[in-house]
Amino acid sequence: MAEQLVYTVPESADGERLDKALAAGIAQLSRSRLKALIEAGDVALVKGGVHATLSDPSRTVKSGERIRVSLPAPEDPVPKAQSLPLAVVYEDDALIVVDKPAGLIVHPAPGNPDNTLVNALIAHCGESLSGIGGVRRPGIVHRIDKDTSGLLVAAKNDAAHAGLAEQFARHSIDRVYLAVTKGCPAPPSGRIAGTIGRNPKNRKKMAIVARGGKPAVTHYTTRERFSLGGKPFAALVACRLETGRTHQVRVHLASLGTPLIGDPLYGRALKLPKDAPEELAHTIASFGRQALHAHRLGFDHPASGERLDFESALPDDMAKIVKLLRAA
Repeated sequence: MAEQLVYTVPESADGERLDKALAAGIAQLSRSRLKALIEAGDVALVKGGVHATLSDPSRTVKSGERIRVSLPAPEDPVPKAQSLPLAVVYEDDALIVVDKPAGLIVHPAPGNPDNTLVNALIAHCGESLSGIGGVRRPGIVHRIDKDTSGLLVAAKNDAAHAGLAEQFARHSIDRVYLAVTKGCPAPPSGRIAGTIGRNPKNRKKMAIVARGGKPAVTHYTTRERFSLGGKPFAALVACRLETGRTHQVRVHLASLGTPLIGDPLYGRALKLPKDAPEELAHTIASFGRQALHAHRLGFDHPASGERLDFESALPDDMAKIVKLLRAA
């Protein structure tokens, strides 16, 4: 059961940021921990028996406000083995390559303690996974978003983990994503270089920022353009990652004015022409994730040095959109 803490804002804290005020008044919690609780929806304003969730750490507080902080019950830090469906593309004593479906979280995190790829890997690989990633992330060298599908490699021993991590660090891993965009990128191919960091106005989003971010480079090529009503409407775009930042492809393509279809964070609902085919309109309206797939993954085997290259075809949901766009 979650522990409940109630804090009343004193006059001395009037006008301060929510996270700063709470950190000064609740000594056992750090400001970073409180910020995470706020963003997770565990902080609320108590007024007249009504609890209104406060999700912005920068919100200013007022003297006399009563604020409730809910501390989630402690979770077992060691993920448990769970026999979940696992599409294994390649496996040996050093590593395993899987084709992750959309909707599967890579590793446990607050609010998502199980039913992750890590739980499935523990069940499949036993105790052979590398421990470098930490108790919550055994074997995990890189991640892809929950609602992104496609290829991911995990290490089964520490030497393999170190070897793969070194390749990621020097950007020698070949990673190509396929995306279906709203609109067609202009120019149709190119290089996007923009430092990515937290969006200062919305901490749940990333953005191209002037300060405080990390360098990010994406090379993109338009594979197909689709028109509706005689006007450019969508495109199938291949993105090769030179770096691997959080939400990199989503942020970079959105910066061109061509966000991913189905991306609720970086794009708006896609409006179709009135004469658009009904099946296409329904399929796009009901598409429940960003249209992004980790299509190709290539690297040198960390033990043998052999070059390994893998490809994963578009999953059925994205393939259906592309098929309908071609026919429109």
